[in-house]
Amino acid sequence: MYADNHFLRFIRAESLRDDAAIFAEIVSTGQIVTFADLFADVERTASALIKAGLKPGDRVAAQTEKSIASLQLYLGTILAGAVYLPLNTAYTPGEVAYFLNDAAPVIFVCTPGAKAALLEVAQDASVAQVWTLSEEDDCDFAVAVRAETPGFTGVPRAPDDLAGIFYTSGTTGRSKGAMISHGAMVANAATLRDYWRFSSDDVLIHALPIFHIHGLFVAINVAMSAGASLKFMSGFDAQKIIALMPEASVLMGVPTFYTRLLSEPDLTSDAAKNMRLFTSGSAPLLSETHKQFRARTGQVILERYGMTETGINTSNPYEGERRAGTIGVPLPGIDLRIADADSGVEVARGEKGIIEVRSTSLFNGYWNMPEKTAEEFRDDGFFITGDIGFSEPDGYITLVGRAKDMIISGGFNVYPKEIEALIDALPGVKESAVFGVPHPDFGEAVTCVVVSRDDTSDVPSPDEIMAALRDEIANFKQPKHIEIIEALPRNAMGKVQKAVLQQRFENLFVQP
Repeated sequence: MYADNHFLRFIRAESLRDDAAIFAEIVSTGQIVTFADLFADVERTASALIKAGLKPGDRVAAQTEKSIASLQLYLGTILAGAVYLPLNTAYTPGEVAYFLNDAAPVIFVCTPGAKAALLEVAQDASVAQVWTLSEEDDCDFAVAVRAETPGFTGVPRAPDDLAGIFYTSGTTGRSKGAMISHGAMVANAATLRDYWRFSSDDVLIHALPIFHIHGLFVAINVAMSAGASLKFMSGFDAQKIIALMPEASVLMGVPTFYTRLLSEPDLTSDAAKNMRLFTSGSAPLLSETHKQFRARTGQVILERYGMTETGINTSNPYEGERRAGTIGVPLPGIDLRIADADSGVEVARGEKGIIEVRSTSLFNGYWNMPEKTAEEFRDDGFFITGDIGFSEPDGYITLVGRAKDMIISGGFNVYPKEIEALIDALPGVKESAVFGVPHPDFGEAVTCVVVSRDDTSDVPSPDEIMAALRDEIANFKQPKHIEIIEALPRNAMGKVQKAVLQQRFENLFVQP
């Protein structure tokens, strides 16, 4: 049925050996959704989108709560030959405005409660249609889909055609839209499915958000490509996850998941005995967390490494040593080198350098940023990740930092320049510096120091700064700690030495 739509053909052919098989159990309600149910509504969704004016290559932006209907929108958009653009539910209307203006979607889907605030933003960006999506039968999405019938055959899409755009922060402070093709999605999902031994017997506890590449392209795509089932959770709940483990086999998570699970006394080896795989990604997993989880459960977390632009690049082995503090080895089909930042020449094993990758899972470039795209690639096709690491003699790779001034907090990218600009504009503020420090729950905590102007002592308090930021940026970007200091440390060239600040505050949330 989807023969000419590259990604949907892959999902349909590989996962739907039995349409009556369970795709998902919605944990909050106990509702069962079969693969037949899912794809009937995906076909209706594609028809409804095209009836609303969507054409191949058009964008559909979505800022919706996690639900099966949101997954139908994702798959229906791709089946209709269009490009799916998920947005973090924490983004403010001001942040959403940038994405809508930059990506120019034809349709924007939001929650009913947010429509009043976002309608003007969407109209200013010349979005043709604004729909609402919720669990209610009278939301715009449900009404439009219900009017259609199953049987949509799919718009032809080739491997190089776009399937999604995911925005990620960049060194200019301006978010960049990473263009992900049908071929890249298929390549990464197929590799991970095989490497992590997924099958139709698996049951994945899905507690990740689906506006993020981890929860959507990794967890959903890999599970579907194997015909696996989901325990579909609206969000993370440690006690519920532990209760689900006897009925499940896999959990994909971020480091925060595991630190919070470890705080629960019910997490025991007996509770986890039915689980065959725990994976962690999106942020570095502390070695101590890795060791504590093994001691409590007898299970060894499998840590992997990837980026929005590249998909997953490396993984600790499914069989073999899952080494704490490392990101494992390159996946099959991934060319990875650690190179000199200036020349791109590969360095010797054990030497630190920039991680660069080349594969069929790479993105097509940054939306509307051809010059930035060219900057990030070597002439031989390797993508410069900006992450610093080294390779051990046996090929295991260790991350040691990021060349780009980026914070990853709770699995989400935070670019300091955006926050600094807002703080520096406040009355009484001379300058500020935002940086990440180790945090046992979030991996890194957004931390800020502020210097008052020379001509005034009326610098706002940390509480006042937080109040000023609250409605301007998403909560995951908001500092966990703000401190007023006399001056920022600088080198001889006048550049702020954030490494000095990170060292000064490194034990703010983690005891030495």
